[in-house]
Amino acid sequence: MALRMSLSENRFALFRDMCQARVYDGVNQKIVSRETSVSKGTFVRRDVLVMAAAGAAGLGAARTFAPGAAQAAGAPAYDPAARFELAVSEVEFRRNSAGRMLMARIYQPKGAGPFPTVLDLHGGAWNRKDRLAEEPMDRALASSGLLVVAVDMTVAPEAPYPACVQDANYAVRWLKTKAATWNGDPSKIGVYGSSSGGHVAELLAMRPRDPRYNTIPLAGAPNVDATVAYVATRSPISNTFARYENAERRRNENMMKNNKVFFNPWETIHEANPQEILEREEKVTLVPLLIMQGALDDNVLPEAQEKFAKTYRAAGGDCDYRLFENSVHEWVAEPGPQTDKAREVAKEFIARQLKV
Repeated sequence: MALRMSLSENRFALFRDMCQARVYDGVNQKIVSRETSVSKGTFVRRDVLVMAAAGAAGLGAARTFAPGAAQAAGAPAYDPAARFELAVSEVEFRRNSAGRMLMARIYQPKGAGPFPTVLDLHGGAWNRKDRLAEEPMDRALASSGLLVVAVDMTVAPEAPYPACVQDANYAVRWLKTKAATWNGDPSKIGVYGSSSGGHVAELLAMRPRDPRYNTIPLAGAPNVDATVAYVATRSPISNTFARYENAERRRNENMMKNNKVFFNPWETIHEANPQEILEREEKVTLVPLLIMQGALDDNVLPEAQEKFAKTYRAAGGDCDYRLFENSVHEWVAEPGPQTDKAREVAKEFIARQLKV
C-alpha cells in the first residue's frame, strides 16, 4: 500500500483512516480524501491518497470486515453484453418523517449469481417522482446481469434537504445487508442517479460518513457504513447554485420554486453544492464518477457540468464525462440511438469499476 501525505498526522488517526479505506476498498479501489482547516482565513490542505496493490497479502484480511465478505467464491464476472430474464418485485424500504412508506423496487436477474449490486436514486427536481422514474434504464442495467434496486426518497414538500440524502445514505447501508436476499453481491455497491438523484448520489459518495446524512439507524447492523464503489449519473445537478441562476435567467418559476422548497434554509444551496464543496476543499471521498450529459440540456447546462468534471479531476478523482449530441435533459426517457448509447456507456463504466 502506497501512502502520500503533505502534513504530519497523528499516527493512530492515520492508521484508522488507512484501515477504513481498505475496508471500503475491497478489491483494489483507489480512495482520495481531502481535509481542510482554516487558520486566519487561510486554507491548509491535507491530502491522503490510499491505494491497495493488486493481490496484496493483507487485502484479503481487510475484506473480511466488509459487508461483501460473504461473496461466493468463483462468482461470475460481469459481462455488459450478457442478457438475463428478470424477476421484478417490491418491498417496503422505510417509513419517512411524513408518514409515507417508501418502497424499493428490485430488478433481479434470473441466473446463478451472485450479481453486482446497483442502487438507483430517482430524479424529479427533489420535489416529485419515485422509484419508477428510471425503470427503462433500471431494466436495461439489470438485464445485463446487475441486481438493481430503485428506492423511493423523501420529496421536498415532505421534508427539505438533507432528508432525501439521509434516505440514500440509509439505502446503501440497508442494501449492503439485503442484497444477498436477491442474489446480489454487496461487496462493491455502486449508485446510478439521474438529475436531482445524481446530485444526491454525488453528495452520498463524497460524504459517506457525514453525521448529517447517516442519522437514520440501521437496526441490527450499526457498523455498516454508506461508502460506495462508484457513481454513474445522467444529467446530475453538480452545481446547484449555477442551476438556480440558470432558472432565473430563463424565468422558470417552477424550477426556482423547487429549489426554494428543497434548500430550506436557503444557505444550504451552497452547503450542499458539489461544485462548491470541492472548491472549499472539504474533506471528501472521491470515487470513480460517470457523468452523462445532454448537449441540448437547458436545465443543467453542459458548461457547468464540464467545469465540475474538471474540478473533480483536479481534486484527484476519476471522472468520465460524456457529452451526448442532440440530447436534452431527459433524453433517455425516449427510445433512440442516444438512449441506447447511454445504456451501453453506463454498463461499460460499471464493468470497468468491477474489474478494478
